[in-house]
Amino acid sequence: MTESPTAATFRTWMCVVCGFIYDEALGLPEEGIAPGTRWEDVAEDWTCPDCGVTKDDFEMMPL
Repeated sequence: MTESPTAATFRTWMCVVCGFIYDEALGLPEEGIAPGTRWEDVAEDWTCPDCGVTKDDFEMMPL
């Protein structure tokens, strides 16, 4: 039996430079990232909309 995705399975990621939060459940529709988009599925060349750093400068938040 497989578990269906729920909001609890989505993670949040924080920019260590400016504190911007990327929430997988919400996505960033204004950036062309649909709700439910996993962090690993965000383009590698995506940058923080607030400060411009890359995904390398984001850390997963604890649940």
